[in-house]
Amino acid sequence: MALKYTVIGSGAMGLRIGILLQEHAGVEVDFVDGWEPQVSTIKEQGGAFVSRDGEGRHLVPVNIYSPEEYKGTPDVFIFFEKQMLLGDMLERCAHFFNDKQYAVTGMNGMGHIEKLDKYFNPDHIIGGTALIGTVLNKAGDVDFIGESGAGSMNFANENETPDDTTHQIMDDFEKGNMNPNLTTNFQGTLMAKVVFNSVINTICTLFEIKMGQFIDFEGAEKLSKQLINEAYDVCERAGITLLTTRQEEWESVEHVSRVTNPLHYPSMYQDMSKGRNTEVDYINGYIYDLGKQYNYEASTHDFIRNLVHLAENSRKFNK
Repeated sequence: MALKYTVIGSGAMGLRIGILLQEHAGVEVDFVDGWEPQVSTIKEQGGAFVSRDGEGRHLVPVNIYSPEEYKGTPDVFIFFEKQMLLGDMLERCAHFFNDKQYAVTGMNGMGHIEKLDKYFNPDHIIGGTALIGTVLNKAGDVDFIGESGAGSMNFANENETPDDTTHQIMDDFEKGNMNPNLTTNFQGTLMAKVVFNSVINTICTLFEIKMGQFIDFEGAEKLSKQLINEAYDVCERAGITLLTTRQEEWESVEHVSRVTNPLHYPSMYQDMSKGRNTEVDYINGYIYDLGKQYNYEASTHDFIRNLVHLAENSRKFNK
């Protein structure tokens, strides 16, 4: 029997994942979002406008709802909410959750699993990471960055024991052309993306540059490896085995920046450029705070975290 999905947090990535599932996997997908302009605009348009690398803009039918009006009963929820908004969003959505449903998350940063555990059976939670670039140009208008099939996703069950439903979800994501990879290393899977984002998201945001512009800099490898090495030092002390070696993590940063998404502004930059708070405390800040628990100072991550907050604060003087 086909699974029914509902995307909660239907911004750039939420729209992309949901639209790929409904168009390529042929499954039923609803969308829920807490940003009223997104909901009302998509309803008025009869769908979301989708382009790829700024070209081929077309309207795709999308069923979207506010949390309060949604009455669907999906088998699987896909969460792409911002870390600092998730707690409130879960409270708004709690009336349509039940103990049989699965929760799949591809959110940036760390802190969301503990919140999801309050509403879902941990045996039904699948944590994921996405190396897929997407931009929300404005309400109801999304741009898929990269060629069709570009990017990849890693997933792991919180209980690290995949069941039949997990494999069915992975099959749907494969049909959706998202290149999912299922692992049995939950913390290592989630932290691999945190480390990646701690390099790319923060540096590109600070200098307001695309990923391709960052990797063009002759010092990109040195900057990246300083942050990567500190993050791996923290994970080793915390007993977290990452999916890749330090060198492989750098190679992933280089490949995605140079080949897969060179024209992409990371989501943290998109947030800052639109006057929204960033997730830096859940990325570099999380790495630093985790290190402190093991008497290790990931000082570069703390320095970068504070630079991003300085940049956030500085924007109020440019209004």
